[in-house]
Amino acid sequence: MNDASVRPFATPPSFTPPSGSSASSFASGGLASSSHAADAVDAADPSTLVRLAEALERSLSCSREIIDLVVTTFAAGGHLLLEDVPGVGKTTLARAMGQAIGGESHRIQFTPDLLPSDLTGVSIYSQDTHDFEFHPGPLFANIVIADEINRANPKTQSAMLEAMSEGQISVDGITHVLPDPYFVIATQNPIELEGTYPLPEAQLDRFMSCTSFGYPSAEAESAMLTSADWSRPLDRVRQICTGDETTAIRAAVRKVALAKPVADYVVSLIRATRSHDGIRYGASPRASLHLAAMGRARAFIKGRDYVLPDDVQSLAVPVLAHRLVLEDAGYGSSSLDRARGLIADIVASTPVPRV
Repeated sequence: MNDASVRPFATPPSFTPPSGSSASSFASGGLASSSHAADAVDAADPSTLVRLAEALERSLSCSREIIDLVVTTFAAGGHLLLEDVPGVGKTTLARAMGQAIGGESHRIQFTPDLLPSDLTGVSIYSQDTHDFEFHPGPLFANIVIADEINRANPKTQSAMLEAMSEGQISVDGITHVLPDPYFVIATQNPIELEGTYPLPEAQLDRFMSCTSFGYPSAEAESAMLTSADWSRPLDRVRQICTGDETTAIRAAVRKVALAKPVADYVVSLIRATRSHDGIRYGASPRASLHLAAMGRARAFIKGRDYVLPDDVQSLAVPVLAHRLVLEDAGYGSSSLDRARGLIADIVASTPVPRV
């Protein structure tokens, strides 16, 4: 089921972000001064994200709608959950993202015996310095793909949760800041349920959006087989932007205006999930923040400095469905599919404001 209703991005018209405070300083390799940061935010170009989507499209066989959702989540500063079968291009997506933003990408295969230190890294005593030296783990990358995250034990999942929510990890009482930008793409397999640890609601709520690649179309799969560079899809990906440019874009996205009628519309959708007969636990206030952030990102990419109800409607299903606990909740893709249907019904029945 393709739940990403975001229409393919087109190159936006000229765009001037609204006035406001300057961008926050970078966690690593930051801008030289606050005035430089403000200039970078003002110069943030939404067409960069359009070109990023086009670069990913050249290396992946999934639909453009899915790619647009990935780019929107990335621009909004969130993390993405993919529920999909193996072999559809999830790892290629992460590596292509890292290559396109000039960053580093790591893949982590989650297993039941994986330890938190396998993710975060460890401090090892050095005979040369007579002190402990920190050796970072695979979480230290710009793009991290957490493959089959629901196969890890809850203790290891909690280490992943800290990285996603805080942008930092703690090892031996010392806090280490993760690279900026930081984007986690986690996957879980909807078929093989044996030996899995279902993600708790608190961790599901940390993912800004959730979708499925699905299988490629017959035409796309045939073209992949006949392509001369089918075994090297990343050869077609060139660097689109730098880490500093990405951080400036995210700061510009946060400054996109959200009018009160649109904010009230977001709240109406969220509250409707809490009173629906088929939903035991509805969306949290964090879901409101995530839906608003995704709406801002979509508006920015479209070349607007304000959010429309259409932005919210287009993103409600991938942002909200995975957070719901249904009255007849099961586990797996069938439960998620039902949740997607309920969100679609709520969107269809909620009055849309005129702005």
